[in-house]
Amino acid sequence: MDIWPAPAKLNLFLHVVGRRPDGYHLLQTAFQFLDFGDELAFRVTGDGRIARTRELPGVAVEADLTLRAARALKDVSGATQGAEITLTKRLPAGGGLGGGSSDAATTLIALNRLWGTGLSTPQLAALGLGLGADVPVFVRGHAAWAEGVGEQLTPLELPQPWYLVLVPPVQVPTAEIFSEFARQRGLTPYTSPRTIRDLRAGRTANDLESVTRARYPQVQRCFELLDACLPESGRAGRPRMTGTGGCVFAELIDVDAGKGALATLPEGFSGFVARGMNRHPLYGTDATGVPD
Repeated sequence: MDIWPAPAKLNLFLHVVGRRPDGYHLLQTAFQFLDFGDELAFRVTGDGRIARTRELPGVAVEADLTLRAARALKDVSGATQGAEITLTKRLPAGGGLGGGSSDAATTLIALNRLWGTGLSTPQLAALGLGLGADVPVFVRGHAAWAEGVGEQLTPLELPQPWYLVLVPPVQVPTAEIFSEFARQRGLTPYTSPRTIRDLRAGRTANDLESVTRARYPQVQRCFELLDACLPESGRAGRPRMTGTGGCVFAELIDVDAGKGALATLPEGFSGFVARGMNRHPLYGTDATGVPD
């Protein structure tokens, strides 16, 4: 079976600029992929059954985004085939790296090709939005400026630096962080909308960082560790949190310094060094059926 990559993403910033009547927050963010992530393999079957070949600790079958993505594609396309899905998990749950969303997107891309269902990229992205707000950026396959709940995407060409990413020993639930943010906000205005020019000039931040750092000491510890183990000469700017957390990252000037920092991490904390990518590794290749 072929291996289909499901890369991580970073939110290079995250601003909360308002709230819809249905309670969902309106966001601005920039997504960039990493050359590190999960891997999936698929075996097409003729019995129509959708199944995973190994258990995913802490994730019930009905909550598994890969299975949900496969079933959604089967329902909308009328495909009669089934699939056995093997997921090799490297990205932490609740880390802000988009692992589940990336897995779902790769499942849609792969099975669209393997089943011959012929859906277009916009159709797959719309289907993915029903699974999660981050799924469309992985389906469309390009680093992007995002607005709305994260689904309104404008492709970006960004520098593709190396990053050091630290993973705390904790899962951070997205809904909890947004709920606490809304509770604390009170009469404080939402962040004023930014522009792509602000991103390029470094005039952006993560509005949810303070909430997550206060609620999860392990995330706060990641910031401290990055400051302690990675000299300022080895990184560009301050450490940042991706999404609602809990992973924390720093852009590297010195890749060797980033790799060396990993060796100093205390027990329970882990991390990796990866390069930023503006294109999904499956994007635009004949093997995926994703059109340019």
